[in-house]
Formats: sequence, structure tokens, C-alpha cells
Amino acid sequence: MTSPTFTARFRCAEGCDFQAPLTEVVYRCGRCGGLLEVDHDLDALRRRSPEEWKALFESRFRTGPWPLGSGVWGKKEWVYPELATENVVSMYEGGSPLLRLDRYAAQIGLEDVWLKECGVTHTGSFKDLGMTVLVSAVKEMRARGKKIRAVACASTGDTSAALAAYCAAAGIPSVVLLPRGKVSTAQLVQPIANGALVLELDTDFDGCMKVVQELSLTPDIYLANSMNSLRIEGQKTLSIELVQQLGWKAPDWIVIPGGNLGNASAVGKGFALMKALGLVDRLPRLVVAQAENANPLYRALTAAGRAPGPEVEVAPVRASRTLASAIQIGAPVSARRALRALAAMDGLVEQASEQELSDAAARADRAGAFACPHTGVALAALEKLAARGTIRRGDRVVVISTAHGLKFSEFKVGYHEGTLTGVAGNLANRSVRVAPTLGGVEDAIAARFGRG
Repeated sequence: MTSPTFTARFRCAEGCDFQAPLTEVVYRCGRCGGLLEVDHDLDALRRRSPEEWKALFESRFRTGPWPLGSGVWGKKEWVYPELATENVVSMYEGGSPLLRLDRYAAQIGLEDVWLKECGVTHTGSFKDLGMTVLVSAVKEMRARGKKIRAVACASTGDTSAALAAYCAAAGIPSVVLLPRGKVSTAQLVQPIANGALVLELDTDFDGCMKVVQELSLTPDIYLANSMNSLRIEGQKTLSIELVQQLGWKAPDWIVIPGGNLGNASAVGKGFALMKALGLVDRLPRLVVAQAENANPLYRALTAAGRAPGPEVEVAPVRASRTLASAIQIGAPVSARRALRALAAMDGLVEQASEQELSDAAARADRAGAFACPHTGVALAALEKLAARGTIRRGDRVVVISTAHGLKFSEFKVGYHEGTLTGVAGNLANRSVRVAPTLGGVEDAIAARFGRG
């Protein structure tokens, strides 16, 4: 019996009959202007049983032949099946830890909370999962003779780091547009170190996004933002990986921070594919967590007073400054995609204030995590839903940590030193100056823990 041939193509996410090959430089439907999605041949994929897919993915995970040990490319048939292996650009992304936070769960009245540490990857964020697919696709296009001069993105930090690193590995020029003064130093230095052309614009992310979309109208400048559905294909493997780590059991809840909202739609796409192919028998509920200062999706659903669905209009807002700078986005391009995922997964949207996100990150840190401010938004949303009883004590919850806390050391230092504007360090833990003597150290220990 011959092995099935797996194929994928672009199609209109809004239901038009528009289609295009994955090697085409195209981001929107040529008929309605809607975003595209990658459509897989499900009939071919179903020729392997759920157990065969599980066994294949298990055999590759972190140990398979290059590049199949990657958390993304180990699922190549579900991502970009026709891509030539020699054009894969991989940094062994994925395979990130899934941590059980028992002490944190107990503090907020729950029992079964897990943290998917997507920041433990090459450039320190979940953006690597999508960028490996996009840059590999560009390498494939160039190998086939497509004239792509450079790959460009607008970014609040993490996307630019991933783009610069993967393009550097592939030998493809990259251009990143950043909002000046709104990106952490650690994030800014990453694309600089990897040789990208870094352009700081006197605007916010939405302004950078407008310019880069205009720039990408030039066919030889390829767009790398998450409106490009190739990014979503890589990011959807996050869902598959965490279910694999849980013994192929879907959790009850997924909580994820949302900015441009490509991540929420990717999680939904991954679970939808697993359900369609029989690897899971149910979908978890999805929570999209937004910063109160940048909350267009939350505002839209609150104003609509109804369950999420693609017919809800997400009006752009002017995003205010937030410590969760990577999701300081007022006009999310993947809003309709996210609404479809929320509808399919019986989802809801919650928001977090600057104080709430800061305290939630500190509380998780006290239980062994090292949460970035965006993860703090998701944790704060979890805490609020647990307090209301929406998320119940026995529910299994996975919180998606989107970036490594070390990329936001100013946030950590500021919280514990009490220098974050408008935020009280309610759980601050400051270092203690003591005399360089045994007695001085013993007194400090006794002051904290009592005498032995």
C-alpha cells in the first residue's frame, strides 16, 4: 500500500471559492479581501488512523531526524506537507516545557493549572513556531525562482526577533518596523544582533502595521505578520504539542494573551484539526486575555452583549500604554479569525488592569515561574474567572506563556523596586543589605523565617 500524498493550499477564510498555492505571494482573498487560511486535504490525512498519527508524532518529538525533531516540523504533514526538506529553516523550535503550578493553583482556589512555557525556545517567544514556517516558505519560493528581496514585519518586539533570527539562518534579508520607545531593550537588541534592517517609527504598533502592509504591496517585499496564514500553521502546533504532553487528553480550558489575535486563532485551528482527525474527542474552552489598556476584542464583545462569533464587529481602539507591550494593539488584524475560534471553543474574553497583571505575574513567580507581563495578563484573567466560579476547582487549565520573562527584566525589577508607574508592588521582594558577618546574615534569616 502506497503512502498517502498530503497537500495544502491557501483558501479564503470567509468562504469564497478563492484558492492559491502556498508558493504564491498572497495574503488576502482576491475576491472579498478577507484573510486566507491554509486548507489541508483532510481525506488524505484521514487515511492514517488517530493512533498512527500519535505514534508518528511521538517517534519524532525532540529525537527524530533533522528537522523532524522540531516541535513544528515533527508535524510537517499537518503544516506544510509539500515543502522540500532542504528548504526547512529550523532552530529546533517547540518542545517547550509544560509546567504544573500546584502552589500557584492552590493560592487561587484551583487544583490543576499548567503553564506552557513557549518562551523557552530559540528567540524566547512563541513567535518562533510560526516564523520557522514562514521563512521556510520564503526559502522555497526563492528556490523556485520567486524574486523576494526581503521579508518585512511590524512588531512590538517578539515577531521582529523571530523574523531576524530565522532570516539570518536562511541568508534572507529582513526588515523590521518597531514603534520607537515602546519595545524593551532586550527585544530591540535581538533583531539588531541578527543583522536585520531595524526601523524605529514615531508611531504605535498599529501605525507600523499600516506602513508594512503598504510596503508589502511591492511583490518582492514579503509580509511576515500574522495576517499571513503561514504563521498560523506553525503556531497551531502549540495545541498539538500540549495535548501530546498531557497524554493526548484535551484540557478543560486554554487561557492565552491576545494582541493581534493570531495566537488565539492558531490555538483554535490546532484543536479543530485534532478533533477532525480523531486525536481528541472534545475541544477545551478558550479564554483570550487582553490588557485593559489595549482591549478591542473585550470591548466589542461587552458592547455586543452576546457570545463570540464572526459577525461581531471589532472596532479599532487607540491602545494606551501597557506593561504588556507586545499586546498593545488597538486594531488586531486577526480579530475575525479569533472570533471564529472563540465561537467553536465556547470561549470568552477577559481583561486585566496593570495592577492585576503585575500581581498575577509576581504570584506565579512565587510558585516557581518567571512570567512575562503578557503571561501576567493571562494569569490575571484566570484568577478573575476562578474567583467568579466560571473556572471550577477541578478543571484542568493550561495557561500559555508567550515569552520568556528575561526579555522583560525592566518589568520585573520595576515591580520589586516599586518604580512601575501606577502599580503597587503588593508582592514585592526586595534584597536586604546586611553586615558582612555571620551574625548579620543570621539576623536577616531570622527576620524572614524565624529563629531555628
